[in-house]
Amino acid sequence: MSFPKLLLACATGLVTTGAQAKMLWQDNSLSALSGDDYKVHYSLGTDDSSRSVITFEHVSGHSWGDVFMFADYLKSSDDSEELYTEISPRLSLGKLGGKELSWGPVKDVLVAGTIELGNFEDPDRLTATGPHFMNTLTGVGFDLQVPGFAFVQANVYHRNNEDKANNEQLTLVWAAPFKLGTAEFVYDGFIDWASAARDAHPSLNFTSQLKWDVGANWGKPKSLYAGLEYVHWNDKFGIKDGTFGIDSNERNLNLLVKYHF
Repeated sequence: MSFPKLLLACATGLVTTGAQAKMLWQDNSLSALSGDDYKVHYSLGTDDSSRSVITFEHVSGHSWGDVFMFADYLKSSDDSEELYTEISPRLSLGKLGGKELSWGPVKDVLVAGTIELGNFEDPDRLTATGPHFMNTLTGVGFDLQVPGFAFVQANVYHRNNEDKANNEQLTLVWAAPFKLGTAEFVYDGFIDWASAARDAHPSLNFTSQLKWDVGANWGKPKSLYAGLEYVHWNDKFGIKDGTFGIDSNERNLNLLVKYHF
């Protein structure tokens, strides 16, 4: 059975058993970031390397699996704007099937999906996505048990790109809390590797955040964080570095404040 058909079958089963479906936990957050080394400008004639970003994130666990979504609003020093959203539900085969699917470091196996929604300026058609798009990703996910980590996920997708050739993607996600003295920190992030397509170069995006739990200092842990986000992106948006004279290898450090509610 193909992944899209498997996803549909699981979703049908979920609707059928909707009376038993419930949310087990959730977390929402707002982040403000600012950085000066963004690459791939919105046109060949602009310089918008300095950008501010407002991000909303939602993550929740359910009796059928989990959902992660975020929305980024980016505003550049050159007045370019971008709105980018991802919605990523995953259906737990263990929970829906009523049986444990764990072995070794694998805690669960999930049917994974993502919808990417992009709306930004791309007058010179530089990106491997197009300026307005809705891409759908379907695949399989694994929850992993790794010592020292709050969670580790691995998801493998087939990308159905609306305006460009289809390709494949591997996504790794993690969070590792730790302490230095009495101060509490968390190091989390993701790695996206997208394969080549006939109109795109393979790309690698390694984005991570190192955050200090500021709220823990006044008795409200995991509510307010301050720290840094570092982006290490090779061939951003599938643009081979040097194409059109563009530097698409981004090495970008952002200041970060994040509030959970």
